[in-house]
Amino acid sequence: MSTQSPLQNLVRCLSGLPGIGEKTATRLALHIITCPKENALELAQSIIDAREKIFFCRQCFNYSDRDLCSICASANREPGFLCVVENPGDLMSIEKTGWFKGKYHVLHGAIAPLDGIGPDQLRIKELLRRIEEEKIAEVILATNPTMNGNATAVYIAGLLRPGGVTISRIAQGIPPGGDIGYADQMTLKNALEGRREMK
Repeated sequence: MSTQSPLQNLVRCLSGLPGIGEKTATRLALHIITCPKENALELAQSIIDAREKIFFCRQCFNYSDRDLCSICASANREPGFLCVVENPGDLMSIEKTGWFKGKYHVLHGAIAPLDGIGPDQLRIKELLRRIEEEKIAEVILATNPTMNGNATAVYIAGLLRPGGVTISRIAQGIPPGGDIGYADQMTLKNALEGRREMK
């Protein structure tokens, strides 16, 4: 039984990454094996470091290499404003706009009954606790404008409404069925600025 060569194995591993087909994986693999050895070793070490040293921020559940991520630990963020997103990639996209100055809460998914994902699989209980403890004035629901993202926003709004907190939803400048992580910075900025209160 033949085994894969190191190059074939590298292509296989790279093509397993999201959005990387075999052609792109081959091009990346060829670049890695022809670049200076120290560059390839630095890449390998950065992957190991990221896998071993990054975990969830205990407050917002963003990725962090410390107990609190840099956003939660910052004294320069506006208290009272909390932006709820589905995943860390969405947080990073919104943060790149430079517009939102509050804090975040990462759900790590959206309610998807057909996939067996209910509210208990998300960080909703932690969100409710934070809103009470941090005396949040406004919650911006920035879940993706998909069926699951919209259902998650409606579910969370229903939980928050009795508490008197202002609940807003990002404007639909992002096309229905779109993904916040792929939206350009201007579209995200406009969506945040044009948010509407959920009633």
